[in-house]
Amino acid sequence: MPIRQDADGRFFEYRHVISFEETNVVGNVYYANHVLWQGRCREMFLREYAPDVSARISQGLALITLKVSCDYQSQLYAFDEVALRMRVGWVRHNRMSLLFEYVRLRGDEVERVAVGEQHTACMQLTDGRLAPCAWPASMAAAIEQHHLIQGA
Repeated sequence: MPIRQDADGRFFEYRHVISFEETNVVGNVYYANHVLWQGRCREMFLREYAPDVSARISQGLALITLKVSCDYQSQLYAFDEVALRMRVGWVRHNRMSLLFEYVRLRGDEVERVAVGEQHTACMQLTDGRLAPCAWPASMAAAIEQHHLIQGA
C-alpha cells in the first residue's frame, strides 16, 4: 500500500475489492462499510509506516475517533475495486483530521464515489484515566516524511 500522488498532493492508498457480504438486499454497498474502510485504511497506514504503534496500544495508548463522516456520491457494487486515498487535513496538539477520498478503479478509469473525514485524538490511559498525549514519534514522522498533510 504505497504512498501515491495526484494533482491534490500525496496520499496513502488502501485498495479493496467489494464482496457480496458488504452489499445490502438492493445490491449496492451497505453505507456503514465506508466507515469501516476508513478505519482499515488508517490501520494499514500504521502497519506499514508506524508498526510500533500497535505495541504502544497494548501499553495504554489510545487513538480515539471523535468524529466520522462520509458523503456518498455514487453507488458501489460487489466486485467493484475501490481505493481509499487518505491525507491528513491538519494536526493540532493531540488531534488530527484525516481526509478520505473513495475512488472506483476500472482499468485506467478512476471515478470518485465518496469523500470522508475523521477527527482523531491521541490519548494515554494512566491509572484508569485517559489523558491527551503527543502523537507517537513514528506516526508523526511518517506523516511528515511522506508529506501527507494537505497543502504541504
